[in-house]
Amino acid sequence: MTTPSAGNDFALNWFKSSYSTNDGPECVEVAHSPAAIHVRDSKTTQGPHLAFPPEGWAAFLSYASA
Repeated sequence: MTTPSAGNDFALNWFKSSYSTNDGPECVEVAHSPAAIHVRDSKTTQGPHLAFPPEGWAAFLSYASA
């Protein structure tokens, strides 16, 4: 996991997780880039976000969906 600095960010196309709701506290957004999958809290879009290598994200998804 990494937290990229603001100077290294480029335009990411964020989308809200299908498990997030507009009225609930669990709001997660995800964006894809060539080298990483980015995850952030949709309530603090200017705050930090995490970046995972594609292999790590794939491993997480198979664990989370089991």
